[in-house]
Amino acid sequence: MSNEQINEETVIENETVEPSQEVETELSEIEQLRVQNTELKDKYARVHADFDNIKKRLEREKYQALEYANEKFARDLIPVVDSLSMALHATNSEIDTVELLDKLVEGIELTMKQLTTTLEKHGVTAVSHDEEFDPNIHNAVQRVDSDAHESGQIVQTFQTGYRYKDRPLRDAMVVVAN
Repeated sequence: MSNEQINEETVIENETVEPSQEVETELSEIEQLRVQNTELKDKYARVHADFDNIKKRLEREKYQALEYANEKFARDLIPVVDSLSMALHATNSEIDTVELLDKLVEGIELTMKQLTTTLEKHGVTAVSHDEEFDPNIHNAVQRVDSDAHESGQIVQTFQTGYRYKDRPLRDAMVVVAN
């Protein structure tokens, strides 16, 4: 064999060897990319499932919070109910009528104070009787002539109005001076 033939074979061998190694390398890279793609798909699926679970849990918690939003308020009203219950049981006692009436009045006053305090604690306040007439919180049920009051001033309150924070719950029913 001559040197030219050996060089040709080497070139031929090198030419045939090199492309097959490139193909193997490319196939190996493609396989790695497929594996990475599969891993990323799995990771995405897990993250998406976690997100859905969190979303469902937050939705459940929101509905529970709405459902039990008044729990603290209800818990704070129980002592008021207890006080009224004690007042009712006191009427069955063998106490003198005048003394019983005095105790009932005192108990009702204390219960009213307890109820008012509980309502205020939760943002419910009475509309002041001293306020100027405001059609947003007062309902004028009657107008009267009054020398003692200026026009538009509240003369008498028939029914107390209430607010929850800044919103009216119930308008006050009032008599307004002409």
